[in-house]
Amino acid sequence: MTESKGPAKRPRKAASPARAGGAPESVAQERVAPEASAGANAAPDDTPPKLPPREAAVEALMRLAAEQPWNDIEIGDIAQEAGLTLAELRDLFPSKGAILGGLTRIIDRKVLEGDLAGLEEEPTRERLFDVLMRRLDAMEPYKPALRRIAYALRGEPLSMLALNGVMLNSHRYMLAAAGIDTEGPLGQLKLQGVVIAFARVTQTWLDDDDPALARTMARLDKEIRNGERIMERAEDVRRLTAPLRALGRSFLDRRPRERRDRDGDETDPAAAI
Repeated sequence: MTESKGPAKRPRKAASPARAGGAPESVAQERVAPEASAGANAAPDDTPPKLPPREAAVEALMRLAAEQPWNDIEIGDIAQEAGLTLAELRDLFPSKGAILGGLTRIIDRKVLEGDLAGLEEEPTRERLFDVLMRRLDAMEPYKPALRRIAYALRGEPLSMLALNGVMLNSHRYMLAAAGIDTEGPLGQLKLQGVVIAFARVTQTWLDDDDPALARTMARLDKEIRNGERIMERAEDVRRLTAPLRALGRSFLDRRPRERRDRDGDETDPAAAI
């Protein structure tokens, strides 16, 4: 990876016409009144569009989480807040944790649908820095809820492990957006490393109320640089252990492999949260 430039900074009223035939003024007023009355009583068309059910459930959970402790939120509360029946919510998500996992897909989409033109011309470090800052920008509306959730899950190792699985899937797309490979042993190491680094950055971001996010950007830059050093060492180890890995692959290739189909929702790692 090449060097970066450092963290980026961010009429008058018209007279009434004459009435032909001497029509009384009151008649003209009666003709106009119904239309004027209807216009005055009409509600402005500023109602927000109805969200798809999956997104509505996620947004409902985030509203509830911003106002009350995570462990106090029940599935029925989410369904009621989202305007869904329990049956409808069950068809969408198997658990409260899976609904939280649905937020990562919304964030992913916001980042991936953004204008990423020109990133390919930047050094790898700058590309990754830009993509992850865009992710934090997309998370901003949910910051109060995420602050409460992070505090609640901090002492639950099983939930944190499940959340790690969710973030691995998410950051695979973030690295792809930054043009970084994630296949192979080193790719998996990069992926897990970015997940851990971003979790640390997120902790700083949750406590960073500065609109410029100076602390957050400094932490992100530091984590990326640390990741680069780790990857350099991993590459050295990979070269040294190439013969042993070739021998191991030869042994494993002789063993039969079992493959199982998975049901996407029921095996969603977030369901364990």
